[in-house]
Amino acid sequence: MNAIVALCHFCELHGPRTLFCTEVLHSPLPQGASGDISGQNEQAEEEEGGIQMSSRIRSHSPAEGASADSSSPGPKKSDMCEGCRSLAGGHPGYVSHDKETSIKYVSHQHPNHPQLFSIVRQACVRSLSCEVCPGREGPIFFGDEQHGFVFSHTFFIKDSLARGFQRWYSIITIMMDRIYLINSWPFLLGKIRGIIDELQGKALKVFEAEQYGCPQRAQRMNTAFTPFLHQRNGNAARSLTSLTNDENLWACLHTSFAWLLKACGSRLTEKLLEGAPTEDTLVQMEKLADLKEESEGWDGSEEEEKPSSQPDVVEGQELSKCSPETSLMPDCNSWNIAHRRLSVFRSLRHMRQVLGASAFRMLAWHVLMGNQVIWKARDMDLVQSAFDVLRTMLPVGCVRIIPYSDQYEEAYRCNFLGLSPHVQIPSHILSSEFAVLVEVRAATRSSLYPTLFDDEQSLNKYEFVVTSGSPVAADRVGPTILNKIEAALTNQNLSVDVVDQCLVCLKEEWMNKVKVLFKFTKVDSRPKEDTQKLLSILGAAEEDNVKLLKFWMTGLSKTYKSHLMSTVRSPTSSESRN
Repeated sequence: MNAIVALCHFCELHGPRTLFCTEVLHSPLPQGASGDISGQNEQAEEEEGGIQMSSRIRSHSPAEGASADSSSPGPKKSDMCEGCRSLAGGHPGYVSHDKETSIKYVSHQHPNHPQLFSIVRQACVRSLSCEVCPGREGPIFFGDEQHGFVFSHTFFIKDSLARGFQRWYSIITIMMDRIYLINSWPFLLGKIRGIIDELQGKALKVFEAEQYGCPQRAQRMNTAFTPFLHQRNGNAARSLTSLTNDENLWACLHTSFAWLLKACGSRLTEKLLEGAPTEDTLVQMEKLADLKEESEGWDGSEEEEKPSSQPDVVEGQELSKCSPETSLMPDCNSWNIAHRRLSVFRSLRHMRQVLGASAFRMLAWHVLMGNQVIWKARDMDLVQSAFDVLRTMLPVGCVRIIPYSDQYEEAYRCNFLGLSPHVQIPSHILSSEFAVLVEVRAATRSSLYPTLFDDEQSLNKYEFVVTSGSPVAADRVGPTILNKIEAALTNQNLSVDVVDQCLVCLKEEWMNKVKVLFKFTKVDSRPKEDTQKLLSILGAAEEDNVKLLKFWMTGLSKTYKSHLMSTVRSPTSSESRN
């Protein structure tokens, strides 16, 4: 994470001071670098705190100032007391190397570069003066584009010699990326609060020991009214190592700040999206969010698993067989690699060759129309591979699969249903025009497809019978997308990968038409005459195309629908429509 973490202190003699800061340097690792080292001398073009600059990393004493540049001078030695100083004079600071990312975490009292020194100095002053919480202890966010954005957490440290028996400190995190810093608020708050609690715990032990040995409250009350600072015999300023009785304090803080910068940078990652997310991506993300909520509910309950006679229906994919990383992809297959190796149908072109052109067209027509597709077979992997191939023709939100069941399931529960051969299908389903049945039987001849397949994935032992109560006539035009899919499958110049990309483009084209129709009919409530004109403009006035658009409308994401409805309800949109 390109940021600077700093510990600041409000000195009673000199005001706000930066005690200790850790910054990120992006540069190639030197040979043999490992662990925490000090005293590095090297010249490099580096990026400090997210700002590109040329600077020298050199050993220096914090008392000498952050830089020799007069434009950004550090505090002179005469302007520093024990309370303003962290590292001893001549101490080179601390450096940690991250071998994985070639990043260095450098800690010293002040940043080397004058510009960074000015930014940290201003953030320090604001965090200990005007930008504070009620009660002067707690987190706050402030900043601007010019001087960076700051997460600041102020706190008190016990000191028996200080005014009010406590001193004021703050830990600040400075970044140029406002959104990233705001999104990191919960993480930074928890970790910085842990560092503060540890410092306060150590200081409290020292404070209680000193009070037990020599109570300061009674001594001050019995002392004559003289200038307060002179009462403490010159001990107005005490170092943080003295207050906590920890000689390794700065090394520990360097380790904590370096880990904080690395962990905060690792927990959030940026992903490049080429254009707006597709509907399939939005639906996948919504399903993952729903699954996460359900799993959190299951953690606190003692529910037993559902019996096998009631298979779970997962819309769009079977998440239990697909990792979250792959399921976010719009072309994610629902079966894992092991099933893929056993799959019989490798692609739509492969299935068309096996079933034949007419049978495949009938099957594809029912799939695109949203009718129930039933496969009866003994081989579960065969059924799963068939669904895995057929579902690529539909948007993710339109897919509801029961991979294999021992009883018939109604069409409202699934549009892809796998059944074992002995399951009885109701007669009204067999004669229905809204269902298609594919029966996988043992082949009557020893070799039906001797040239199409290799020995590992041979289909010569199967015979496929496709039947429906409403067979698709050979001369029927059918939906436009089906004709384009068949044209791509029959074009031998196109590889399987190219055909897959054609499918993605075709689905996105027709999902855009679905979005226009949804807004026109469901949101704007236009009359039927206008709807017919719109369908003609979209090139979808035919009956099959209209049915397809209405079915695909059910696959729109909740995000898109809620966005449209919220836009309609807003006053500005209603005025523009009027």
